[in-house]
Amino acid sequence: MGFVRVEVEDRIAIVTIDRPPVNALNSDLIRELTRTFEGLGRRKDVGAVILTGAGEKAFVAGADIGEMAGKSGLEMRAFSELGGRLGRAIERAPQPVIAAINGYALGGGCEIALACDLRIASERARLAQPEVNLGIPPGFGGTQRLPRLVGAGWASEMILTGEMIDAATAERIGLVNRVTPPEELLPQARAIARKIVEKAPRAVALSKAAIHMALEASLSAGLSFETEAFGLAGATADKGEGMAAFLEKRKPAFKNE
Repeated sequence: MGFVRVEVEDRIAIVTIDRPPVNALNSDLIRELTRTFEGLGRRKDVGAVILTGAGEKAFVAGADIGEMAGKSGLEMRAFSELGGRLGRAIERAPQPVIAAINGYALGGGCEIALACDLRIASERARLAQPEVNLGIPPGFGGTQRLPRLVGAGWASEMILTGEMIDAATAERIGLVNRVTPPEELLPQARAIARKIVEKAPRAVALSKAAIHMALEASLSAGLSFETEAFGLAGATADKGEGMAAFLEKRKPAFKNE
């Protein structure tokens, strides 16, 4: 592993992007991060993931412009496909993924955060989709995920002007769930992750899948998926344990069964 560190403790994986000075995304880093999430998705000892950037300056300050500058149109298309695979790996992981945005999340960095299930930002964080300043549109999912999250108006302003917003604005428009002092960023992310890993893993995974279905499918298709998910969960041992614990007024002991 060259640019990505993974630490697992108490069923929480912390994935740290570490490519100084600003964790810019080149092809090697994107591939490594994709493999990391595809691997984590298969691990039974991980119930939640926190994604963050090394250092205090940047979560991910965008794609590596030095690498992109020499690419042809076809090569840019392939680069977009590479970033798209990363976004899908994050979304398709059964575990919820929390982006802990510790600094600049620009371009591809913002788009990676958009693929996560929750976003927590340091007060120092700054977010933007500045690709139009480089003569390109967003290419890692920003034009699709950002409107779904904050609405077409705010997404249009961010994408078409390329201007940066601060953490407080990001919270106000729903781009991040909450804003914390820098020193509280990872502790608060861990606190949320701990709440998640205490729940039934299959119920969490099915709930995540149903939420993503709601963003992509018709209401009738989403409701049908939810019904099937409800039935699948109903056949698990964890469903029996959860309901027995409720009736017996005790904390459930879920076993992912």
